[in-house]
Amino acid sequence: MKRKIVIAAVTASLVIGGGAAVAFADDEARTGGAEVHVAETDDSTGSGGEAVATHTTAADAIAAALEHTPGTAVAADRDDDGAGAWEVDVVKGDGAEHTVRVSPDTGKVLGAHRDTDDDGRDDLAVLKGTSVDVREAALAVAPKGTVTDVDLDDDGPAAWSVETAKGEWRVDAHSGKVMQDRDASDHADRNDQDGDDD
Repeated sequence: MKRKIVIAAVTASLVIGGGAAVAFADDEARTGGAEVHVAETDDSTGSGGEAVATHTTAADAIAAALEHTPGTAVAADRDDDGAGAWEVDVVKGDGAEHTVRVSPDTGKVLGAHRDTDDDGRDDLAVLKGTSVDVREAALAVAPKGTVTDVDLDDDGPAAWSVETAKGEWRVDAHSGKVMQDRDASDHADRNDQDGDDD
């Protein structure tokens, strides 16, 4: 009689930059070896405000999307359909906009489709002559909190609007200067106060 041995021997928790990692080792006779599963948690939140496990950062998702669909990435955000996949908007040279879905767990492209309703030529015009792309903007803000959304800001000079779990930031698309978005913070504070009155 073959004996199956299940060992749940290793549980480690590390706190690195606000994230936690937990490893579980599972050795079964049928596999003949150990499998290690690693789950990371971050400050991202799902649609209900709960913590969402993710391995793929905004910058990772953008890089994967551009490798799959070359062009100019103009936005990246987490889908609120429950799966939490990254959706990266990529504009081709002719203005055709494509949405590339990237797994939050593996960083692999799940699929892509052309957005026939959107024309990205305006975004390309705004970004002409800039030196900081959407991925660099996400990386610049990442030390301030887990990036959940990056988008080209429509107000004023070329800038990236970057949302984190801890606030909103603007990154100048020419200089790379990072500034806290005070208007967004003030707006959120007013909404919180309005909500308290109910």
